[in-house]
Amino acid sequence: MLTQPVAHTAEGTLRGFLDRGLPVFRGIPYARPPVGPLRFAAPAPPERWDGVREAFEFGPVVPQSGPLPAAPTQGTDWLTLNVCTPDPGAAALPVLVWIHGGAFISGTSGDPLYDPTELARAGLVVVSVNYRVGAEGFALFEGAPANRAFLDQIAALEWVQRNIAGFGGDPGRVTIAGQSAGASSVAALLTMSRARGLFRRAVAHTVGGNLCTPVLAAEVTAALADQLGTAPTAAALAEVDPWRLAAAVTDLGTALPEHLARWGRLAQTGVATVPVVDGEILAEEPWAALAAGRAAGTELLVGHTRDEFRLFSVLAGRHGTFTEEEARTALAQLAPPPDGPDDYRTALPNATPEDLLEAVSSDALFRMPSLHLAEGNAAAGGSSYLFELAFPAPALGGVLGACHGLDVPLAFGTLDSPIGRHFLGDPPGPATVELSCELQQAWIRFVSTGDPGWARYEPERQLTRVFDTRSETVRYPEQASRDIWSGHTPTAFDLV
Repeated sequence: MLTQPVAHTAEGTLRGFLDRGLPVFRGIPYARPPVGPLRFAAPAPPERWDGVREAFEFGPVVPQSGPLPAAPTQGTDWLTLNVCTPDPGAAALPVLVWIHGGAFISGTSGDPLYDPTELARAGLVVVSVNYRVGAEGFALFEGAPANRAFLDQIAALEWVQRNIAGFGGDPGRVTIAGQSAGASSVAALLTMSRARGLFRRAVAHTVGGNLCTPVLAAEVTAALADQLGTAPTAAALAEVDPWRLAAAVTDLGTALPEHLARWGRLAQTGVATVPVVDGEILAEEPWAALAAGRAAGTELLVGHTRDEFRLFSVLAGRHGTFTEEEARTALAQLAPPPDGPDDYRTALPNATPEDLLEAVSSDALFRMPSLHLAEGNAAAGGSSYLFELAFPAPALGGVLGACHGLDVPLAFGTLDSPIGRHFLGDPPGPATVELSCELQQAWIRFVSTGDPGWARYEPERQLTRVFDTRSETVRYPEQASRDIWSGHTPTAFDLV
């Protein structure tokens, strides 16, 4: 019986282990550690090794920021990936490459939420990727390439092209997938020239609209450097310990309300370091690139939850407490100008301040970027399959609704992970288990064939799969929001 599976890569031989009967390989370097002379540089090719390298443990956690960072671990070999495969000796299995979320400032591929077992057992080779987040991955510095995190993801996809056949995967059947910041990464990769030919299909759960202009990104970097008492250059900030720099990003995020008058929408979102539309690596907003035909369409499964923003109001202890003034500020910052604030009040005549704030925040940050990615991809000649998750999280008395992130444990089948239990209860009920199987099967069908099992989205019919206790395919359910945002594709955050 095979107890320690072996896989051969271009860089050397790996020894993995069996996890519930499936071969697993963890902590595989796809680039060199981005420290020392390589700090803030584009990812450098991984070094080769002699003999057999053990691939038993997840790679070190990248420096994290924010209110919910992963715990620090030892080591700086941050640019690693993991592979779980039904059979390393198989031929031409479909491949799913997972790009984790975390608001561009946190997250790790080793989170139990992303346990690949159920997907791999269904016949997919599952790859999960660590990439630089926060200032390490996204801050704009003089003397460093922009959007280093996207370059990391491209390097990981290049590794997949070189090596996935050694794990039973087909390099011609690669699907990239992500949620939240991971879905925003997928949207960016769809339109980046450097990523062309590295994947065939894409899955994007809850695409964020968090992008910024270079001039705004430069001010964010200057504020970070000022906090640290150094110059806003790559050379100067490279002298700052990575975890100390990550802590400065956390502090700046806490202080963002102080910058609302100048940083506008960026300050409203609560995250300071986001991808930059730099004109080179990310040439323009993905929605504009697709809609204008400057990027080719692809097979795309994209969607969002019904109550995206509810998670953040509950986590902040603010659910049920938002004021009219806060609603007015959110509408002014996030609704499409010039008539968006009035349009929301007209469309939701009986809405409370809480309802208005949650509606415009859900739309501007998640729902409309997801919808417009589906429409842009269809306009570019691709096949878009749209969904909305309307199933309310059963835990915590139902206060979370169909909130941001609820779709992830359902799709992975990780209902017993810490986050899965937090959302779905312990143990999950029969309706939850049934819905998880349904969404998981949609993923498996799409990654394998390009068709998740319902009609594609077209602007005329707007057919959308609504996942609930009784799922159905209907006209896009958020019509009021779609009307308000008609003609207003997401744009990069800029100085006010």
